[in-house]
Amino acid sequence: MMKQADKRNLTMVMDLYELTMANGYFNDGDMESRVAFDVFYRKNPDRGGFAIFAGLEQIVEYVENLHFSEEDVAYLRSLNTFTDAFLDYLKNFKFHGDIYSFPEGTIMYPNEPIMTIVAPLIDAQIVETAILAQVNHQSLVATKTARIVKAAAGKLVSDFGARRAHNMDAAVYGARASYIGGAAGTATVLAGQMFGIPVSGTMAHSWVMYYQDEYEAFKNYAVNYPDNTVLLVDTYDTIQSGVPNAIRVAHEILEPMGKRLKGIRIDSGDLAYQSIKVRKMLDEEGLDDCKIIVSNSLDEHTITSLNAQKACIDSYGVGERLITGATSDYSDDTLALLGAVYKITAVEENGTFIPRIKISGTVEKITNPGLKKVYRIYDQKGKAKADLIAKADEVIDMSGEFRFVDPQMPWRNLKFTNCTAKSLQVKVFENGKRVYELPTLEQIRDYVKKQLSEEIWQEEQRFINPHVHYMDMTPDYYDLKMSLLHEKGMTGER
Repeated sequence: MMKQADKRNLTMVMDLYELTMANGYFNDGDMESRVAFDVFYRKNPDRGGFAIFAGLEQIVEYVENLHFSEEDVAYLRSLNTFTDAFLDYLKNFKFHGDIYSFPEGTIMYPNEPIMTIVAPLIDAQIVETAILAQVNHQSLVATKTARIVKAAAGKLVSDFGARRAHNMDAAVYGARASYIGGAAGTATVLAGQMFGIPVSGTMAHSWVMYYQDEYEAFKNYAVNYPDNTVLLVDTYDTIQSGVPNAIRVAHEILEPMGKRLKGIRIDSGDLAYQSIKVRKMLDEEGLDDCKIIVSNSLDEHTITSLNAQKACIDSYGVGERLITGATSDYSDDTLALLGAVYKITAVEENGTFIPRIKISGTVEKITNPGLKKVYRIYDQKGKAKADLIAKADEVIDMSGEFRFVDPQMPWRNLKFTNCTAKSLQVKVFENGKRVYELPTLEQIRDYVKKQLSEEIWQEEQRFINPHVHYMDMTPDYYDLKMSLLHEKGMTGER
C-alpha cells in the first residue's frame, strides 16, 4: 500500500534544539551514552475519561527511514551552528535504539508511559518532535471520533473534515485516526488510497448552483449516479424546494430506471426540525428507505442534542470538529489538546540505568522516574479496574492479594484480589531493527471497539464528569519516586 514516507524524507521534522543538544553531546563525546525517555500526556482532551493511542505505524515508518540526506547536511552547515565533525557524523546516522510502545489503538490514560525510547543519547533526542507530532495529532482525532461515534448511538459517522484540517497531512492522517476511532469512512480520497478506508461523497452546493434550476441539477446527478443518488437539498430552501425536487427526481428519473433515491443531505439550518419534517415528506411519498444525512459543525455535544430532540437522522458527516478535535463547548480553550510530552527518565551509568525525575512547582508536571512497566489490571469479568506502574524489573504476581499504592491517597492500605495483570507495552524496535509486526488498520479499529465495549467502564466514557481511571503504583515504585523527590526536592520557606 502507498505510503507518504516513500516519497519524502521526514528526518528534519524536529525542533532546532534537538540538533543543538545533539551537537553538544557529540562534542562532549557522549554519542554512545544510553538514556530512556517516556512519551506520556497529562490530561485527557475534552475533559474526557480516556484517550486512544494512534499514530504508531507512522512513527515506525519515520524511524525506519531516518537518515540525513546531502541536502539536509548542507542546509545544517549553512546555519553556522554545528561542528564539521558532527555534520559528518550525521551523514551516516541511523537509529540504533530500542522502542517500547502500547499497541496502536490502546485506550490510554494520563501520566503513564505510552512509549519508552531506550537509545544512545543523540538517537533518543533526535526523534522527539516527530514522535510527539504523530502521537498528539492522531491520538486526539481518534479520541474525538470515538466520542462522536458514541454520541451517534449506532448511526454512521463519516469524516468530512479535509478542507478544515490544519494542512494536507492533517487531512490524510486525521482520516486514518478517525477510522481508528470508529468513523465508517472518509471523504478524503488520498486516505482511501493509502489506507483502504471506505470513501464516500456526493455533491457540493456549487453543483446545484451551476445549473439553471435545482431540479435540473438533481436530475443530471441522478442520471450520472443512478445507483448512489444522494442529493444536497439545502442550497435554496430545504423544505419548499430541495426536498420536493428530490422527490420529483426519485419518481420521474430513478424509479423508471428501477432505482431508488439513496439519500438526501442537509448542511444548514435547524437540523432537528428539518429532519423531522423531511422524514415525514419522504415517507408520505413512499421513500421510507431514503436516508437523511446531515452535516454542519457537528460534534458529540450537538449530536447528543439532536438525539434528545428525536431528530430523524440516519448518518452524520462530521468536519472541522472531528479533524481538529475542536468542540462546541467553548468554556475552555484547552479542550482540543492532547499535549503528549517527551521526558528523560533514566541515564545509564556503568551498565545500570539511574532514574531521573523532573520536579516542578506545578505538581502535574512532576515526572514518573526510571525504567518502568505499566500494567492494566482486570477483574474477574474482564473489566479494567486500574492501571499499575511498576519498576521494570518487578515481578507482578496476581495469584493472591497484591498490595498497591494510590499516589493520590498513599495512606490507604489497598489490595487487588482475584485480578489479572496485562503488560501494556510491546517491544517495537531492538537495536534499531523493527521486531514487531504492525497490525492492519482494521485490526486496530476492532481493538478499539473491543476495549470500549467490553473492557472500559461506561462510567469512564461519559462526556460529563467521567469516572477517573485509577493510576496506581507498586509500593516499590512509589518508594522510588518519593525517595527521588526527597533527594532532589529543594527546601525553603513559603
